[in-house]
Amino acid sequence: MCSLTELGSRLRARREEKNLSLDELQRMTRIQKKYLIGIEEGNYSIMPGKFYARAFIKQYAEAVGLNPEELFDEFKSDIPPAYEDDLPEQLSRVQSRSSVSTNYSKLVELFPKIIFGIAILALIVFIYFIVIKNYNFSNKTGTNQGKDPVNITESNEAAQQKEDPAKSNEDEMNENADTEDEQTDEQPEPPAQVLKAESVAGNVTTYSLAQAQEFVIEVKATDPGNSWFEIKNENNQSVFSRELKNGETESVDLTGQSETYITIGKAPDAEIYINGERLEYELAPQQNITQYVKIMLQTEE
Repeated sequence: MCSLTELGSRLRARREEKNLSLDELQRMTRIQKKYLIGIEEGNYSIMPGKFYARAFIKQYAEAVGLNPEELFDEFKSDIPPAYEDDLPEQLSRVQSRSSVSTNYSKLVELFPKIIFGIAILALIVFIYFIVIKNYNFSNKTGTNQGKDPVNITESNEAAQQKEDPAKSNEDEMNENADTEDEQTDEQPEPPAQVLKAESVAGNVTTYSLAQAQEFVIEVKATDPGNSWFEIKNENNQSVFSRELKNGETESVDLTGQSETYITIGKAPDAEIYINGERLEYELAPQQNITQYVKIMLQTEE
């Protein structure tokens, strides 16, 4: 029969064959050096527990290339058993399971009583609400029966109309006259402007603008798109000339001028607004890329 030192000697001899120091073995197994020395010396009392002793021996054996199962079988009478430390825990588990079963049985026995108690409580609540509802209805009915009849009285205005119909008609006529005076005082809205094409000559379109309160030209490039614009006043002087891109707009106020000339470099991507009203091309933009627009302001004589 082998002694404890024989297992330690076997492991130590194997370690030395592998040229491994205790420090190197500690890094390989992550077992503290003092426990490795305890295994080689057969001193298992320094181990944290019997389970750890077996686990450390197994890791030591695997690290030096020995079969731990063969070692456990050969030195089984000398290596601390692993199950002893787990025995109290297993007993506690059995005990807890037994207590759980007992508590569950008690809960099953009490369940019908709990259901019966809930049903009784619900019945009491239902009867309580029925009684309260009938009591309130009785009070409302008795209160309405004891009230005095409602007297409907005419307003002062209605009574005066019955007493003096002529005066009532006179007041109504005065109110209508006041309303007419208020309507007369209101200023009429200015008429809407009229923008229409008068003639087309080549790629030049002439428009007339009547009943306009102002003369504001706004040019815009569609988004996406780009177009070149030039706006001239009645004296043929350029007041705006630039390319617009991707939704850019530009406004020119020509109020007081009698006419304007607008050059559009890329009509499909160009929009023109006269006092906020969009100008509709007489010439198809896709067929007439470059267009010239002349707008003449008509004044009332």
